[in-house]
Amino acid sequence: MCALKLKVRSILGLGVIALQLACAWAIVPPQPVRPGEELALSTAQSGKYGGRLAIALRSEPKTFNPVTLVDGSSREITGRLNADLIHINRATQNTEPALAKSWKVSKDGLRYTLQLRRGVRFSDGAPFDADDVVFSFAVYLDEKLHSPQRDLLVVGDKPIAVTKVDAYTVAFQLAQPYAAAERIFDNIAILPRHLLLKTYEQGKIGEAWSISAIASEMAGLGPFRLKEYLPGQRATIERNPYYWKIDKEKKRLPYLDEITFLFVPSEDAQVIRFQSGETDLISRMSADNYAVLERDQQARAFHMNDLGPGLEYNFLFFNLNSVLPKGAGSVAAKQDWFRKVEFRRAISAAIDRDSITKLVYRGRATSLVTHVNPANKLWLNPNVRLAPRSADKAREMLRTAGFSWKQDGTLVSASGAPVEFSILTSSSNAQRSQIATIIQDDLKQIGIKAQVVPLEFRSLLDRVFQTHEYEAAVLGLGGGDVDPNPQMNVWLSTGSNHLWNLGENKPATPWEAEIDGLMKQQLSTLKVPARKRLYDRVQQLVADNLPIICLASPNILVGAKNKVGNFNPSILDPYVLWNADELFLQ
Repeated sequence: MCALKLKVRSILGLGVIALQLACAWAIVPPQPVRPGEELALSTAQSGKYGGRLAIALRSEPKTFNPVTLVDGSSREITGRLNADLIHINRATQNTEPALAKSWKVSKDGLRYTLQLRRGVRFSDGAPFDADDVVFSFAVYLDEKLHSPQRDLLVVGDKPIAVTKVDAYTVAFQLAQPYAAAERIFDNIAILPRHLLLKTYEQGKIGEAWSISAIASEMAGLGPFRLKEYLPGQRATIERNPYYWKIDKEKKRLPYLDEITFLFVPSEDAQVIRFQSGETDLISRMSADNYAVLERDQQARAFHMNDLGPGLEYNFLFFNLNSVLPKGAGSVAAKQDWFRKVEFRRAISAAIDRDSITKLVYRGRATSLVTHVNPANKLWLNPNVRLAPRSADKAREMLRTAGFSWKQDGTLVSASGAPVEFSILTSSSNAQRSQIATIIQDDLKQIGIKAQVVPLEFRSLLDRVFQTHEYEAAVLGLGGGDVDPNPQMNVWLSTGSNHLWNLGENKPATPWEAEIDGLMKQQLSTLKVPARKRLYDRVQQLVADNLPIICLASPNILVGAKNKVGNFNPSILDPYVLWNADELFLQ
């Protein structure tokens, strides 16, 4: 925020009022630790205060509202602005206390009682207590808001009941036991009741904290708070002076004064900015660019890391939505093809995943048959195997499904219509664009004409999630946890990320109904071997029915300037900023 100051001075005997723009962009110092504050202790190397860190994002955020966000850029920024009750440490993959300093579980596994830290304040200085927790979960559980988090908070077909025991104690009652229940609290951002209660009561909380919101009217419990957002340029977050963590020297975190997210839609441009020193961290890059940076790392004082396979899975999927926009008759007609499992299997058989891993990722990736990456050794079903690519097998499947070929090799449906469709992809993601092009070439070999349509990422998300105005698309989903539960909103038929058919009231197919039952059952199965058998079956159903055609999972490739201290990248999202509160400049 900037304030105008009036200053009167005399020039040649004339009184002139000069307007001076006094900007409140001064660095925000950390507040001294007060008696009674129950602060969390960081075990990382103690750093020093000061400095600004910059990182590039490939697309702009759609919102700063943690209740409604679904895109990666919004999550990358808002994740630094907010905090959860129990956190998954991205380095150890274990849960650890966060806003809740401790918790107890009843013998029957149905009641979790969390003790909150005392003395914690939001980034605007307002106190945090149990009322904020109860309010936050009421918002996330509100069916009208369609929050992506809601699917994780419904157990045994009943929402988790949240009650205030006292000002610093909250109880969570489950309808049935919930496997790894403490992990559900990760990434459930606690909201400021004092700022959002009225908005919620007015039914407008879904519209709150948009990208046009005033930064001073927002608050969170994360290590940073929003300072400014310039559309098309950057978003800057600054230190939360009241943050609830300290280092081993009793200094309040975070160390950094600010973090700036630059909006750089081209990956190549992101690499150039990192090489030139304009940004300090980089991730989500191609193997080609990684190789370029790897050669430069000694000369340019940065270091690169290949962390191996992560949890991201890239996939092709078709529009199977029952609700389509007006004038989408061509999409509806093509859905007759898309809904045939033989058609989807033929497409899968025709795609050369080895070429994707070699050409797109230079071998720094893994070909996939389902959404579970081989890096997730605990939950991978080893019996679900990827069949070799076979155009002949694809043709056989298509013939069985009633398709045929014209003399010029064009595939036609039973009605004689040529089989062609468009594939949407993000113009800012070079790898997915390349994947779509390889798919286009592979499908051409079996007589299918596929047109690749690059779109700005927000437009792509609007087509998929809002208007359903598309035929096929290439997207990717990641994972902040190895456990199956965060995937509930993808695999439940009513899930907010059930991409191929959003907004279902009930399963559209018997196999989707079976997946619904399995995912709900594994949710309440406490013994890991029994849970794994259930999730193994989910993977088999996905491989057999192909609601999404999984393609490849890239290695996690990251880099940082040598001056960045406590850089500890993870294969869990977010890869390089998960410990932003501990990063410092040496």
